[in-house]
Amino acid sequence: MWKETPLLYSSKISENLGVNAYLKLENLHPSHSFKYRGLSLFAKRALEKHGPAVHLVLASGGNAGLAVACAADDLKVKCSVYLPEGALQSTVDSLHRHHAAVQLVGRFYAEALNAAQAAVEADPNAVMVPAYDDEILWEGHGSMVSEISSQLGSKPDAFFCSVGGGGLIGGIIHGCKKVGWDDVPIIALETIGSNCFYHSMSLNGDRFNHVEKSLPSDVDVVEDIEHGVTLAHFKKFSSNASGSLGASQPSSKVVQMALSRAGKVVCASVPDELSMEALSKFVDDHKLLVELACSTTLTPAYKPAFFDKLVPPKVSGQRTVVFVVCGGFKISLDDAVEYRRIANEDKSRGGAWGVLMNDGSVFEVEKKD
Repeated sequence: MWKETPLLYSSKISENLGVNAYLKLENLHPSHSFKYRGLSLFAKRALEKHGPAVHLVLASGGNAGLAVACAADDLKVKCSVYLPEGALQSTVDSLHRHHAAVQLVGRFYAEALNAAQAAVEADPNAVMVPAYDDEILWEGHGSMVSEISSQLGSKPDAFFCSVGGGGLIGGIIHGCKKVGWDDVPIIALETIGSNCFYHSMSLNGDRFNHVEKSLPSDVDVVEDIEHGVTLAHFKKFSSNASGSLGASQPSSKVVQMALSRAGKVVCASVPDELSMEALSKFVDDHKLLVELACSTTLTPAYKPAFFDKLVPPKVSGQRTVVFVVCGGFKISLDDAVEYRRIANEDKSRGGAWGVLMNDGSVFEVEKKD
């Protein structure tokens, strides 16, 4: 149901980093994010399996909800989205524009989720739609890699993407396998305070935290026996990007896939202010407004030393990288102005931003341009 999105060569970022940098513009889907790929595929298969009376139900206050609403609108099937009572009116309005029924239940997401599950149990035509933890979603999201393979014509040296619950990176892993790029490194970026994937990865294999399993005070250790992985479960979030990146814990299957793939998955977690600065610079350079969750992907694009730490220079030849501009609809001009103010105020204090790296070390990124 989706259309191919552009792969844009960024002369600004390429010049800044001394590489060939490309932007996969996933913000151009009808729902403004990559999620339209996998969720429209899920909706289409639900229609094929259950017929035109199918009722798509999910609990989501974010990009997953809008993606399903858009897909259901296109397919002319019923859709209900359950949200906590504190949901922004702009979110409700966006869902209504695509003819979704919006149900406001409880104060917290868990209450909205319970209500959605009860609705599915009561309606024989209802299907619960997953937000990120499903192989159909990864298959759909992975289609972007097939597009990149055709558009780029050669294997990149790395992919950059942001991570919440793992739907996007699960799709990239799936897509890389399909086109024979399983050895291409994936740089997985999150904001500190909503980085459940970073902490989960650190607990497994021979990674830096697999013995001590030391986590922040509001994060629990969860053992997933079925997939043989240990997960970090967040009880609360402290990042401004948590509206999109703030999954309580990542998909255990995606963590398992990330740990076992031939190409390494390199995790890094950045402060909000570094992501806010990247958002501001991306707007100035490319005239595209994206969520803070998306600009997190772009933080290395504006800090060459940070980029080189993640993708070291080659012995010969120039590096070629792809930044997945995942998009997101929960952003406004007012938000961007406020983010710029916060980032500039923080930069005025001088010093460096501390980035949590894949080996457990802290890499200092200079605040000055």
